[in-house]
Order: sequence, then structure tokens, then C-alpha cells
Amino acid sequence: MAATTGNQRMPSGGGMHKRWAGWLLAFALAMLLLPHALAQFVVMDARGLAYKPGDKLAAGVTVSLKEGERLSVIGADGKSITLRGPYSGALVAAGGAPQEPRQALSALLASREARVKSVGVVRSGSARVQTPDPEMIDITRAGSRCLAEGRSPVFWRPDAHNEEAFVVFPADRSWRADFVWQAGQDRMVFPDLSKFEGLTTLLVNIGQQEFAISFSVIPSAIDSDFVRAAWMLEKGCVQQADALLRALASLVTSDEAFR
Repeated sequence: MAATTGNQRMPSGGGMHKRWAGWLLAFALAMLLLPHALAQFVVMDARGLAYKPGDKLAAGVTVSLKEGERLSVIGADGKSITLRGPYSGALVAAGGAPQEPRQALSALLASREARVKSVGVVRSGSARVQTPDPEMIDITRAGSRCLAEGRSPVFWRPDAHNEEAFVVFPADRSWRADFVWQAGQDRMVFPDLSKFEGLTTLLVNIGQQEFAISFSVIPSAIDSDFVRAAWMLEKGCVQQADALLRALASLVTSDEAFR
């Protein structure tokens, strides 16, 4: 029974714990969205401009694009905006404000569905296999993979029952690296190889099949999981984005359960 003081009823210990947990989850979600409030757009691609991927721009910043120049950014709602020259004016006339977590997540899920319908994702089948972590790079199928800037790739395979050898080549096959999965091993950190630096595509020969895996680097300046998920989707890293979206959905659902 809850304790009472005079005519005022005090919350029970269980109710107080639940309320504290709800506040903590709400705070965590607010921290995820805070970078959007401080820097409303993140540069994804810039052609002919001084901006570089990962730069943060306010919605009202003035940009000037000449003929042939292009600027692509990701906003707080997870959608990308592309401006092409000639253009002079605000990056975005209105918008870019942070959304509620559920709204931001819904926008990302809609973007994800559009991406999955693309021919490349459907053919590779990567969207149908779930990775346990957004950093895992599935090497058993072709497609795009995202890699955090400054991090070594973490290879992953969905079936870890048997020992299995595989070989990694650059696109020009100028060198090779041989590896062996041990039985029960489902992930492997790619060793520090100077030859890997600057590569955007690797060829992986595994199970008598060869797959081309293209890498896109996620700038370290991106400090929001919502923007990170949007970046992954825009770069075609649907498999990894799915893992991150599942984590975000779990966080949002848990927060609402405590309200």
C-alpha cells in the first residue's frame, strides 16, 4: 500500500521507479535529437563547394550555387534535400526543426521502405537478413555498407555453424588477404592493413561465390543516431540502417510505455 501524509497520497516505490525510468528514457531520446536542434542539417554531398560531408548547417544559412554545383543535406526528419545551381538563398526557407522521436522515426521508416523497393537492394537480398548491430558488415552478399570514420570494418556472417575460409581482394586484385571463420565465430575485425586505406570497394570470395561490397564512410561529426540512420539509408546501407532503426524503435516504444 502506498504511504500517505495527511490528505496527500505518496507514490509507491514501484510507481516511483517506473516514473524515474520513463524520465530517463525521455532524457535519452532528447539527447538523441538534441544535435538536430543545434545543427539542423548535415552535409551529405557537395559538388564544387567548400562544404565537406558531415558539416553541419543551420536551416536559414545562405548558400550560393553556381551552374553545375550541388549540395545535398540530411534534415532532422531524416529526409534529404538537394539543391542544384544556379541557386542563391536560404538552405531551407522553413523547417528543419527537431521532431518528436516518433515522428522522426516514422519519417526514417518511410524512407527505408522507399529504399528497399530499389532494384539494387531487392536483387542483393541484403535487406532481408538482419544484422545484430549497425556496425556489422555482412560479407555474404553484395551491396553497400557503411563504415564509421576511423573505425576498422567488423565483418559478420549470418550462419556461424561451420569453419569457413574466405578471401578479400581490392577491385583491381592487386593483393589478397586470406581469412578463416572458426566454427561458432560470427564476427571478425578486419586487421589494420595500409592497403585498405582509401578503398571504396572490396571483392569477397566466400562459399565459392564472389561479392562486391562498396563502402561509404560515415563522418565522425555525425553524433545523432537519427541522422546516422538517415545517412545509412541514403547511401544504400539498408541492412545496417535496419539494425539501428530497430534499436531506435525499441527506445521510442519503451519511452511511451512509461508515460
